[in-house]
Amino acid sequence: MTTQTLGVAMNGVTGRMGYRQHLLRSILAIREQGGVTLADGSRVQLEPVLVGRNAGKLEEIARRHGVARHTTDLDEVLRDDGISIYFDAQLTQVREKSLVAAIDAGKHIYTEKPVAESLEGAIDLARRADAAGIKHGVVHDKLYLPGLIKLARLIEGGFFGRILSVRGEFGYWVFEGDWQTAQRPSWNYRSEEGGGITIDMFCHWNYVLEQLFGRVEAVTAKAVTHIGERWDEDGHRYDATADDSAYGIFELEGGVVAQINSSWSTRLNRDELVEFQVDGTEGSAVAGLFGCKVQSRANTPKPVWNPDLPTNERFRDQWLEVPDNDTFDNGFKMQWEQFVRHVVEDAPHPYDFWSGARGNQLAEAGLTSSREGRRIELDRIAP
Repeated sequence: MTTQTLGVAMNGVTGRMGYRQHLLRSILAIREQGGVTLADGSRVQLEPVLVGRNAGKLEEIARRHGVARHTTDLDEVLRDDGISIYFDAQLTQVREKSLVAAIDAGKHIYTEKPVAESLEGAIDLARRADAAGIKHGVVHDKLYLPGLIKLARLIEGGFFGRILSVRGEFGYWVFEGDWQTAQRPSWNYRSEEGGGITIDMFCHWNYVLEQLFGRVEAVTAKAVTHIGERWDEDGHRYDATADDSAYGIFELEGGVVAQINSSWSTRLNRDELVEFQVDGTEGSAVAGLFGCKVQSRANTPKPVWNPDLPTNERFRDQWLEVPDNDTFDNGFKMQWEQFVRHVVEDAPHPYDFWSGARGNQLAEAGLTSSREGRRIELDRIAP
């Protein structure tokens, strides 16, 4: 079988996510395996071109991993007919301008989220991309987690009966940076630099809820800055101006109610960094990054409330683990392969700029709800 090569411009690989998940664990892993296999058995090999603002960092990454090309000139790359796909993992503040340039250059686009700083900007990008006739995709990595893949199988198999509610807990304690190094970059805590957990995580929750349970029709949320003083990468104190925690109630089509807490100011007392409990008439499940446990209607115990006696039941032991029954690859890599197939052979890839815009919509609605103290209904966004 023949192998064709696609040039991929990767902008923002000096950042943590762009480097670790997209370059190292996705593009280079695909290159190492010999490319992406298509439906007819042929392969598509990917040839990355590293793009960014820091020439020294780009050169060091390229040398370390045997990448032939790197540049600080995005315009030069976009003029190159050998580049088929433009990927963006830059800061949100500078992403929109680069995506417009890539659309105008006729490149297919795959990008991190949020796609823009505003809903208006996200919708404009989607319309531009459609008008240009390019393929466009947004990273929806949470759907490729083993735990959520298992959860999707349960939904498809009718395990839950009628789904009633979803309850999600996400987050961990991010150190302030004074006496222990922070695990997240300081711009995450500066609203003027596009930071904030609401704009970050509500974009994720939108596609998780939409793809698994139904479209979000309304939201009530509270965004909070619990830790107002932090220290940056150079040890300098700064005021945290962005929210570090967001508490949301999401009303979904079909009557499902979802509650999701997102926080960088919480200490863990659960098995994984994120967990979703789904309750239905016929059964319930708790899914995390990797694991998924279930309790069917027939196996549901009968707890009795009695505050006068200690509880001797071990409730977590009353759930059954869902087996893997498969080998799960890196989720970012899996979606890269799906997008490449979408570009080359028009295979399905529903996670486009319109899906990204709906993520922006939910984040903006959540912040508005928090600011104004009211429930916000969401209009339908579709091409």
